[in-house]
Amino acid sequence: MSATKEEIVAFITSEFPQTKCIIEAVDDSGATLAHDIGIDELRPGGTVSGPVLMSIADVAIYVAILGKIGIVPLTVTTSLTINFLRKPSAQARIIAKCTLIKVGRTLIVGEVALYSEGSSDMVAHVVGTYSVPPQLN
Repeated sequence: MSATKEEIVAFITSEFPQTKCIIEAVDDSGATLAHDIGIDELRPGGTVSGPVLMSIADVAIYVAILGKIGIVPLTVTTSLTINFLRKPSAQARIIAKCTLIKVGRTLIVGEVALYSEGSSDMVAHVVGTYSVPPQLN
């Protein structure tokens, strides 16, 4: 029932061509994504904007869920909480490491650690919950 990295990449490319997220790895327990940072992702003060970080985390959870349950397009975010911990580098890609921490029949909870590439210091911590459509129950 799970989806492969290649299947998820094809789905995301087709259905979400606007995303700049790059799927680095995915398995049935999580996913790792990267996102290049350019002028469009920055806010005044030379840091990556909060909405960009939230978007990367949201996509990372979605990809991890698809890796676990297969391509289920109508699986949707029901909550997303982010803690901004430190200023991300404006010169480094953002790396998102997602772990699924609870996979239920109707709700799935994932946790994402966001880093500036090359640093082991987390820039943000995210917890998100997704609703799984009833046809999977």
